[in-house]
Amino acid sequence: QPPRSCEDYWGEWKHCRGLRHAFHHYYAHGQLPECGRWREDYEACRAWERDRTAAAQVPAPLPLPADPRLRRPRLLGQKPRSRGMWKLRKSPPPDWYLPLD
Repeated sequence: QPPRSCEDYWGEWKHCRGLRHAFHHYYAHGQLPECGRWREDYEACRAWERDRTAAAQVPAPLPLPADPRLRRPRLLGQKPRSRGMWKLRKSPPPDWYLPLD
Protein backbone atom coordinates (compact mmCIF):
# COMPACT_ATOMS: atom_id res chain seq x y z
CA GLN A 1 0.00 0.00 0.00
CA PRO A 2 1.53 3.38 -0.98
CA PRO A 3 1.64 6.03 1.76
CA ARG A 4 -0.81 8.20 -0.24
CA SER A 5 -3.33 7.44 -2.92
CA CYS A 6 -2.19 7.87 -6.51
CA GLU A 7 -4.76 10.62 -7.02
CA ASP A 8 -2.93 12.68 -4.37
CA TYR A 9 0.27 12.54 -6.41
CA TRP A 10 -1.65 13.44 -9.56
CA GLY A 11 -3.29 16.38 -7.80
CA GLU A 12 0.06 17.63 -6.51
CA TRP A 13 1.51 17.40 -10.02
CA LYS A 14 -1.43 19.30 -11.52
CA HIS A 15 -1.15 21.96 -8.79
CA CYS A 16 2.60 22.31 -9.35
CA ARG A 17 2.09 22.78 -13.10
CA GLY A 18 -0.65 25.37 -12.61
CA LEU A 19 -0.10 28.94 -13.71
CA ARG A 20 -0.86 30.47 -10.32
CA HIS A 21 1.56 28.20 -8.46
CA ALA A 22 4.27 28.67 -11.09
CA PHE A 23 3.92 32.45 -10.90
CA HIS A 24 4.06 32.44 -7.08
CA HIS A 25 7.05 30.08 -7.02
CA TYR A 26 8.90 32.20 -9.58
CA TYR A 27 8.15 35.35 -7.56
CA ALA A 28 9.28 33.78 -4.29
CA HIS A 29 12.28 31.75 -5.46
CA GLY A 30 13.34 33.28 -8.76
CA GLN A 31 12.88 30.09 -10.75
CA LEU A 32 10.07 27.90 -11.99
CA PRO A 33 9.09 24.92 -9.82
CA GLU A 34 10.39 21.47 -10.64
CA CYS A 35 7.33 19.26 -10.94
CA GLY A 36 8.89 16.15 -12.46
CA ARG A 37 9.21 14.39 -9.13
CA TRP A 38 5.43 14.46 -8.55
CA ARG A 39 4.88 12.89 -11.99
CA GLU A 40 7.48 10.19 -11.28
CA ASP A 41 5.84 9.44 -7.92
CA TYR A 42 2.46 9.18 -9.61
CA GLU A 43 3.80 6.79 -12.25
CA ALA A 44 5.54 4.68 -9.56
CA CYS A 45 2.29 4.55 -7.60
CA ARG A 46 0.37 3.39 -10.67
CA ALA A 47 3.07 0.78 -11.39
CA TRP A 48 2.72 -0.48 -7.83
CA GLU A 49 -1.05 -0.73 -8.16
CA ARG A 50 -0.74 -2.47 -11.53
CA ASP A 51 2.14 -4.91 -10.97
CA ARG A 52 2.76 -5.09 -7.20
CA THR A 53 6.47 -5.62 -7.85
CA ALA A 54 9.21 -4.84 -5.37
CA ALA A 55 10.94 -2.59 -7.91
CA ALA A 56 7.88 -0.33 -8.09
CA GLN A 57 7.76 -0.11 -4.30
CA VAL A 58 11.21 1.51 -3.94
CA PRO A 59 11.27 5.16 -5.10
CA ALA A 60 14.02 6.26 -7.44
CA PRO A 61 16.74 8.33 -5.74
CA LEU A 62 16.96 12.02 -6.51
CA PRO A 63 19.84 12.86 -8.83
CA LEU A 64 22.43 15.10 -7.19
CA PRO A 65 25.14 17.03 -8.97
CA ALA A 66 28.62 15.57 -8.64
CA ASP A 67 30.06 18.90 -7.51
CA PRO A 68 28.69 19.79 -4.03
CA ARG A 69 29.14 23.50 -4.79
CA LEU A 70 26.41 23.23 -7.44
CA ARG A 71 23.91 22.14 -4.80
CA ARG A 72 24.32 25.40 -2.90
CA PRO A 73 24.75 28.40 -5.19
CA ARG A 74 25.96 30.62 -2.35
CA LEU A 75 29.16 28.56 -2.23
CA LEU A 76 29.95 29.70 -5.77
CA GLY A 77 30.18 33.30 -4.62
CA GLN A 78 26.67 34.39 -5.56
CA LYS A 79 25.12 36.92 -3.23
CA PRO A 80 21.69 36.45 -1.68
CA ARG A 81 18.69 37.88 -3.53
CA SER A 82 17.93 40.51 -0.89
CA ARG A 83 21.25 42.32 -1.08
CA GLY A 84 21.26 46.02 -0.39
CA MET A 85 18.18 45.90 1.82
CA TRP A 86 19.94 45.99 5.18
CA LYS A 87 23.23 47.55 6.22
CA LEU A 88 25.23 45.17 8.37
CA ARG A 89 26.77 46.64 11.51
CA LYS A 90 29.92 45.59 13.30
CA SER A 91 28.66 46.90 16.66
CA PRO A 92 25.41 48.33 18.11
CA PRO A 93 24.71 52.06 17.81
CA PRO A 94 26.14 54.16 20.65
CA ASP A 95 22.70 55.13 22.01
CA TRP A 96 21.07 51.71 21.83
CA TYR A 97 20.03 51.72 25.51
CA LEU A 98 18.08 55.01 25.38
CA PRO A 99 14.24 54.83 25.14
CA LEU A 100 12.64 55.38 21.74
CA ASP A 101 10.83 58.60 20.94
